[in-house]
Amino acid sequence: MDLSPETIRVSGDEFLKNKRRNHSCAFKAKVALAAAKGDKTIAELASEYEVHPNQITQWKKQLLESLPELFSRRRHNEQQDQDALTSQLYQQIGQLKVELDWLKKKSGFDD
Repeated sequence: MDLSPETIRVSGDEFLKNKRRNHSCAFKAKVALAAAKGDKTIAELASEYEVHPNQITQWKKQLLESLPELFSRRRHNEQQDQDALTSQLYQQIGQLKVELDWLKKKSGFDD
């Protein structure tokens, strides 16, 4: 086992002293949600998830700031989808009306 000052031991895993840990989005969301719930203190969560308390606070802040955008984006996207569908249906109605008028004219049922 290497005991040089360049390495440290954290929970049985060896990390280089200057290497940053990369956390998955799912992990960040899990920790941020736990912090937002407020069942445990930030210090307890930091100990449990082995993440610095400042990092948890930052993730929680990002979560709370992005929540309103999440819902507004979804509503905006739904509205765009609805508008596109409406436009397409109006176009089809117009096409069918033109075809009906043409058929009426050709068949002699023109009013």
